[in-house]
Amino acid sequence: MAKERTLLPETIKKVIATSALTLLVLVSSPDVVGKRRIPPGGRVAVVVDERLSALRAAPDLTAKLLERLSRGHLVSIRGERTTADGLKFYRVALSRRTFGWLQSDAVVVPWRAGDDRGLLTLIENSDEFDRIVRAKTFIDAFPQSLLRAKVLAMYAGEAEDVADKLTRDAARRFTKNELPPIGAPEFSYYLNYNGLDRYNREGITFLFDRATRKFSYNGAAWREILKRYPNSPEAGEARKHLDALGPRQRP
Repeated sequence: MAKERTLLPETIKKVIATSALTLLVLVSSPDVVGKRRIPPGGRVAVVVDERLSALRAAPDLTAKLLERLSRGHLVSIRGERTTADGLKFYRVALSRRTFGWLQSDAVVVPWRAGDDRGLLTLIENSDEFDRIVRAKTFIDAFPQSLLRAKVLAMYAGEAEDVADKLTRDAARRFTKNELPPIGAPEFSYYLNYNGLDRYNREGITFLFDRATRKFSYNGAAWREILKRYPNSPEAGEARKHLDALGPRQRP
């Protein structure tokens, strides 16, 4: 009789993390599937800081630049090396043919202890678009993190602020004199507003009220806080925001 194989806790964490990143790819919008294709190998990481995401030919900041990886790009870690000045580099695979060296600070690794805390710090020091996209990356990559409720609240709050800004910007863009009286319906101009493009590419969408001509956030992260973390400090804030959204948005 074959012996049952027991998975070590660290192995289980890696399996969960890889599965979470697989799900991230599956639910991403079609526009970003290309950059989020899972590379070969099991130790998957995701780029979160494009300021440090230079893929190099060697583990050295002066080595030849192969390409700059965009935020959200998935890489497979194949090895690592620490330089004399204390910088850690990962040897990563982008595909079966493309390899290089990447500074470890450019990525988060879901199964690496402390990476959720590091990404939270990066989110806290980001603004607007960077803040909401990095928060979404955290939510996708760290489903079991103890910091998840806090990041969900940050994501939801930023989404509400972004919706208000989009409303103001679109109102200035689409004045009554600019929109033609006949032809395409007015709401279609708003939903095609190019200010939405970069959020849409990241799989972040907003609701639009045709009567008030306002964009809004649907409150999904607030509802998740109440469902999964009802006793958290963020739950009270979630209830307040959902009450403001109205009965249809309450859990």
